[in-house]
Amino acid sequence: MALKSLKPLGNQAAQPLAAQTPLSAPDSAAQQQAKKRHRVTIQREVIVLLAMLVFNLLFTQHFWSLQTFNVNLTQVVTIVIVGIGMTLVVATGGIDLSVGASMAISGALAPMLFMNIPGPGGIALAFVLPVIAAAACGVFNGLLVTKLSVQPIVATLVLFIAGRGIAQVVTDGSLQAFDNPAFQWIALGKVGGVPFQVLLMFALVALFVWVVRKTLFGQYLLITGGNEKAAYLCGVPTARVKLIAYTICAALAGLAGLISISVNSSSDANVVGLGIELDAIAAVAVGGTALTGGKAYIGGTLIGALIIQLLRFTLLAHGIPDAAALVVKAAIIVAAVYVQRRSR
Repeated sequence: MALKSLKPLGNQAAQPLAAQTPLSAPDSAAQQQAKKRHRVTIQREVIVLLAMLVFNLLFTQHFWSLQTFNVNLTQVVTIVIVGIGMTLVVATGGIDLSVGASMAISGALAPMLFMNIPGPGGIALAFVLPVIAAAACGVFNGLLVTKLSVQPIVATLVLFIAGRGIAQVVTDGSLQAFDNPAFQWIALGKVGGVPFQVLLMFALVALFVWVVRKTLFGQYLLITGGNEKAAYLCGVPTARVKLIAYTICAALAGLAGLISISVNSSSDANVVGLGIELDAIAAVAVGGTALTGGKAYIGGTLIGALIIQLLRFTLLAHGIPDAAALVVKAAIIVAAVYVQRRSR
């Protein structure tokens, strides 16, 4: 579904009202205040990130090294990519708990393709078909939400439970180990000494910042999340917008699944994408995107993911077990939601 194909679906009587929507109106005082609050939030996040960097420079051994820098960036890639899609879904007022399952399905299908279909054709299919399969999961979620009016948390819980089971059935529950440099270049390849997956992450962030800020779909996305009923009455195709958001979210999760298995040189449906939902939601919340919908800060999600990754690295570097990081992530979500409510 092309972004430019989105057109208002309201009746003729609704068209004059659509012309008066915030799509064409100048920023109101409330919008200006919201932008100011967002700038304050971003400044606060940058300060926190810089403070963590300074702390590690002073108290963490071997932190100031190219290897440590690359490790932290590459480990945050999948969180950011999934977080971008999660930001779009949250902006509509929804949530997607099935992103980990979408990663598992994509990661299960890819090795079966390039290991059984020789040549470049198998590699090409291994990049394309698994992402399409993941996107199909997003379509399923979107249809449950838009056509059957199922609550997003319940609709996506279906694939959260069943999706990983599907991946396990496809692979017969076995580990798929492989060594395929052509396929693994997406995660292990470098361009000018910079990991390709990091460049891909930044490219996707830039792309979706532009989509949210400059395209009709981005405007419809925010209006739908801000007040869906009013948006529909103004002629905004709210159901289509939400369906696209869930589809993009799942497709990005599928792409993240390919990167994940490439890094590990293996695919295990039991562990690929496990727990990524919490990381992505935490990144979105810390990034300033309101979990109630109506806002989408892709750049904030990137900073939020970097904060979460650096916090995890700091805890591990100072001997605190990884299990404690889960508690800290949950506390971060609560704190971020509390700060958002206070700011409003």
